Amino acid sequence: MSQPVSGTEGYAEEAGELFTRYENIRSADAHRAVLHLMPSSPRRVLDIGAGTGRDAAWFADMGHHVVAVEPTDALRLGAIARHPSPAIEWLNDSLPDLALLRRRNATFDLVMLTAVWMHLDIEQRRRAMPNLASRVADDGMVIMTLRHGPVPPGRRMFEVSPDETTELVRPYGLQLMLNVHSESIQAANRPAGVSWSTIALVKANST
Repeated sequence: MSQPVSGTEGYAEEAGELFTRYENIRSADAHRAVLHLMPSSPRRVLDIGAGTGRDAAWFADMGHHVVAVEPTDALRLGAIARHPSPAIEWLNDSLPDLALLRRRNATFDLVMLTAVWMHLDIEQRRRAMPNLASRVADDGMVIMTLRHGPVPPGRRMFEVSPDETTELVRPYGLQLMLNVHSESIQAANRPAGVSWSTIALVKANST
């Protein structure tokens, strides 16, 4: 059996439970802090670490074209079955390299990283940032959520601050426009002290 992509440890084994848990949370609730930043007309959306496809399907339903990146087979194949849509293209790709996407040289108006970035260690985050920034179109946006709190058993996570992330993106033309901290939307996580930072980064037009 192949080894999981670094950072995805535990997700294949818990795929069934994760489908139940994530699909019971509305995307509009999960992303309430940035709803006002979401594009209102059809755009190119990249969902990195798309998981069960909940958000990819949400964007597709709003008329966007979505490229959904998910390296865990159990999640990606289950998501394709659960959320069939001609507006969603699924890719078996992953950070920090995003090798398939880089070969395409495509850019996107909105890049989502929901509960993804904290799975990378500091060296992986440094390596990933130029690959991520190069996928963002001029005037495009990155929306990222960062988990804070105890690491669940069997998972690989690191404490990542919005300040560190803002510094990492600065050389690549991305600037912080929003930073919101909130308690976990999952009631079971709140007593454990789990909270989240949601940050939005905008790429300046290079022309």
